Order: sequence, then structure tokens, then C-alpha cells
Amino acid sequence: MRLGLALGYWGRGPAPAHLDLATEAENLGYHSVWTAEAWGSDAFTPLTWIAAHTSRIRLGTAIAQMAARTPTATAMHALTLDHLSGGRMMLGLGLSGPRVVEGWYGRPFPSSPLTATREYVDVVRQVLRREGPVALDGRFHSHPYRGEDGTGIGKPLKPITHPLRADLPVLLGAEGPKNIAQTTRIADGWLPLYWPPTRTDVYQASLADLPEGFMIAPMARAKVCDDVTEGLLPVKAMLGFYIGGMGHAARNFHADLMARMGYAEEARRIQELFLAGRKEEAVLAVPDEFADEISLIGPRERIAERLDLWRKGPVTDLLLTAPDPHTLRVLADLNS
Repeated sequence: MRLGLALGYWGRGPAPAHLDLATEAENLGYHSVWTAEAWGSDAFTPLTWIAAHTSRIRLGTAIAQMAARTPTATAMHALTLDHLSGGRMMLGLGLSGPRVVEGWYGRPFPSSPLTATREYVDVVRQVLRREGPVALDGRFHSHPYRGEDGTGIGKPLKPITHPLRADLPVLLGAEGPKNIAQTTRIADGWLPLYWPPTRTDVYQASLADLPEGFMIAPMARAKVCDDVTEGLLPVKAMLGFYIGGMGHAARNFHADLMARMGYAEEARRIQELFLAGRKEEAVLAVPDEFADEISLIGPRERIAERLDLWRKGPVTDLLLTAPDPHTLRVLADLNS
């Protein structure tokens, strides 16, 4: 099991520690570093900055949002950064949810998310292979565009730049059972949001036909500390935000996933509190046991025992949201 560093997205402004953490991770032998985006900083620019200050560590987006760019624009980002970094790029994509897609990106959320995802990946693959002009008679991503409001004079185009790698890895952030199953068929890897190492049966049916070499790269908060309860607070804050604030009360994929993992009542309560403006109460309503099972928090000995649980499953890459160099060093030592 390889280790990666997940930096996420910026908060109010640039995260001054991110570059230092990324270079420390490379020095410690971490396999990859990952950036993200929501409705603030983008995923590709910070990753390019990190690429310019490193030489070996792989570079991934976890995740770049599909609604933010056309699939050809995303492929251009990926192939450009792959060239500039000497072939270190990994493209992690996600569909997001209706609240973000329609509220931030000003686009309709696709009526068939699986079809939209499949078409998006198809176009990206065509660009990277560069075997011919990009052409797709799609429902959501037609190339050339064939809508009634178009001119009708568009033609299929082949990328001017030759991609460095036709097989640049494409990973998907998927949460629903059908979406995860499709991911194993059309992508090179999966980026789970929550991964309970002692209850992998939650995903067993969706992962029944894993192809050889398929990456499973979940994120987990890691923090070496004496007080587990205090160490779990950032995990609970993240869960409260995702479950309560990253979707509508009637349609929230993160809350649905928490429910499938056995916390349906708790997920509903978190949503109710968050949407009522009682955010601190929503965070405290996140069960400690749920936050604990998807993270690595506590003294070194406790983390060592729990890390073994992650190694026993199908996880190939563990992406750590580790806030300090000491935690990075401890995890590198324990995983060596």
C-alpha cells in the first residue's frame, strides 16, 4: 500500500504550508500528492506550483470537478501538466452534486449522472490517445456540438499538442453503488470519500470485478496526538460540512453514503442542524465512532495497529490529509 498526501483545497486564502508538506512528502518517499477544488481555489494551479518544486512525486487531482470544465479543457490541463512534470500527472475527476453544479457552476445537473460521467471520460481518453479527431454523438458531451442553438459548422478536431502519455491514469470520485461499479469499468482507479477498513463489505458488490492494476485510493485524516477525542474534531468538522452543507436536504450523495454505512439517523440529524444554521451542533452530532473508523488518529502505537487494517483490504494507495510533518514522518516509518 503506497502513501499519498491529500492537500485538499484552500480556505480563505492560499495555504502556506502546502508546498512544504508536499516537498517533505517527496523526501519521505510518498508516492503522490493531491489537490482539490470546490468553489474557491482550483485544483490544477496549485498542483502545477508543486510540480515546479518537486521532481519525483506523482501529482493528482482529487478531485477536479467535471462541471468546471468541458472534457476537452480538462484533458488539455492534464496533458499540459503531464508534459511539464515529466509524466507524473494523474487525473482524478468527480461529478459533484446538484447544489454545487447548479449553484456555483451555473449548469444543470445531468439527469443521468452515469451517462454524463461515461461520456466525459470517453472524450478525455480520446484527447489523450490522439488517434483521430475527437468525436462523440453523446447526450451530454457531443463533439462537435449539435444543439439547436449552435451554428452547425463545428467540426471534429485533434489536439495540436501530442500528449506525453496516452495512458495517463484517470480516476473517479464515485459514491453510489452503480457509479462505483461503472468506475471499475471505465477508469484506472477510484477515489473513495469514506473508507471503513473493517467494513469493506459496504462496497463489496460494486467492486466485484476489479481489473488488474486498478487503484483504490481513499482519503483519511491522519494526526499523531495523545488525545483521540480532540484529534477527531477536524474529521467531524469535515464530515459535518460534507454531510450537512455539500448538498440539499432532499439530495445529498455524501449523506446517502453515510446512511448506507449504517448511520442513517445520524446523517439526517447532521443535515437538519447544518441547514438550520446550527453548524457547531452539526459537527458535534457526527458520531465519534464514524469519524474514527475512517481516519488514523491518536498515539503512534494506536495508528500502527489501525494502519494494518488498511493494508489487509484492497486499498492500493492511502491518501493522507496529514496536517504536520511529524505525522507524515511517522506514517512513512510505519508503512515502510
